[in-house]
Amino acid sequence: QVQLVESGGGLVQAGDSLRLSCAASGRTFSDYAMGWFRQAPGKEREFVAAITWSGSYTHYVESVKGRFTISRDNAENTVYLQMRSLKPEDTAVYNCAARKSKLQLSLSVSESSYDAWGQGTQVTVSS
Repeated sequence: QVQLVESGGGLVQAGDSLRLSCAASGRTFSDYAMGWFRQAPGKEREFVAAITWSGSYTHYVESVKGRFTISRDNAENTVYLQMRSLKPEDTAVYNCAARKSKLQLSLSVSESSYDAWGQGTQVTVSS
């Protein structure tokens, strides 16, 4: 099982940027497609972004398109979520997740398809 540790969260103002990192260990990182999810207080966890094992393909929830960018560095065993133009509604605990797949176009928005999860990092955006 791959282990995941997120970092980079914090308290920022609306319009600011943050970059979240998710460091993987324990397995071959490039065997895994990766995703970011978030859970706001009182709400269900929602899909944010996903990236294939190679980094060639990405997918985003509509609300973050054009503001967030998911990327990965397989040499560094890390996936990133660059967040720009942050809004108060982006406030949530952000989790990265891994799903074992070497399919070129394997992207998933479903929590149940992911095999491993990090502990989460808090992002708070003040207005």
